[in-house]
Amino acid sequence: MDVRKAVEAAHRTEWVRVLSVLVRLTRDFDFAEDTAQDAFASALETWRRDGIPTNPGAWLTTTARNRALDQLRRRQSLIRRLPLLIVEYPGNDPSIPDEPGAFADDRLRLIFTCCHPALSLEARVGLTLRLICGLATSDIARLFLVSEPTMAARITRAKKKIAGAGIAYRVPGRNELPERLSKVLAVIFLVFTQGHTASDSDALSRLDLTRLAIELADTLLKLMPDESEVLGLTGLLHLTDARGAARLDAQGELVLLEHQNRSKWDQCKINRGLELTKRALRSRHGGPPGTYAIQSAIAAVHAEAVSFDDTDWPQIAALYDVLLFITPSPVVAVSRAIAHGMANGPQAGLNALEAIPFDPHLKDYAVVPAARADLLRRCGRYTEAADAYREAARLTGNGVVQAFLNRRIVEMRQVSS
Repeated sequence: MDVRKAVEAAHRTEWVRVLSVLVRLTRDFDFAEDTAQDAFASALETWRRDGIPTNPGAWLTTTARNRALDQLRRRQSLIRRLPLLIVEYPGNDPSIPDEPGAFADDRLRLIFTCCHPALSLEARVGLTLRLICGLATSDIARLFLVSEPTMAARITRAKKKIAGAGIAYRVPGRNELPERLSKVLAVIFLVFTQGHTASDSDALSRLDLTRLAIELADTLLKLMPDESEVLGLTGLLHLTDARGAARLDAQGELVLLEHQNRSKWDQCKINRGLELTKRALRSRHGGPPGTYAIQSAIAAVHAEAVSFDDTDWPQIAALYDVLLFITPSPVVAVSRAIAHGMANGPQAGLNALEAIPFDPHLKDYAVVPAARADLLRRCGRYTEAADAYREAARLTGNGVVQAFLNRRIVEMRQVSS
């Protein structure tokens, strides 16, 4: 195997392992990140000379840990020599060996630290992508549609806030877990959503982001296997990702759910998602299902339908009713209107869409005019549908989706003339 490819593969699978060990050891994100990067750079040279190790992850972790310990010892030596000039370094005692199972705890600590509620959502996502996923700052900047220096500054401020506010590097206590866990799940879901339909791209999807989100969810599930919402989110991602191969035709054009070739759906991912959904609904301990458990149940109904016509739309609409009740969000309200339009006719969907209170967050949300356009089309109101499709195309940054909407505009003009 080519050494560069081996290092790249190790970076995808082992980055969070190496970094989380170093953060626990040093309590310094920048120091840990630099040391981890040095270890991967060293692997390129050493593996060419000595060969690729049998366990690349263990080699990288040991190399990074030893480098960190050497630097900590030198730093502590300076502290002893200049006690009045340098404040004692607050990291862990390097003499304490790693505990069995420490890696799992370290991963969980790192995820929860990056997603602390004291940080803004953008900071939480940026830190997660940078530290846990190992993405370059330039890639994260493109995701947020900002310059690389701007994103670098945001990530730096987030790191400083963690240090300055004394945010502990630990798993939250039981009383803190519900609030903290929801922040983690929201970040993972956002990363997947951005990857599933890229917000500003000529490609429909960014598979690197969907893959990273699923890896994060799977990792969290291993660490918290009985949490209903973790089960629900992981099931939802697998079920949604299972349809990936059917979303584009041979010409690279968008294929809506209604016309997808379901034989292209990944049955292994569907089976995994269905199993996780069932566990999520069983794990609620007598309480109502959570947001992600319900969304996973909705995805499961789609996955179990043999064809689009066989889809149990009344059940999906009922699930959206519940989802809107427990998560009163304008975005959920739009999805609910679409479901009711399928279950009870397009006019019912339009009525539900018009009943949504004005929310400034929806004014640039392309799904709203796209949903209205489809409902109007199904009502036979083609001129109005064309106007709505035109508005949706204006608001859409994804080239594949925009091309589909433009084709719909032409179709509406043709049938209305």
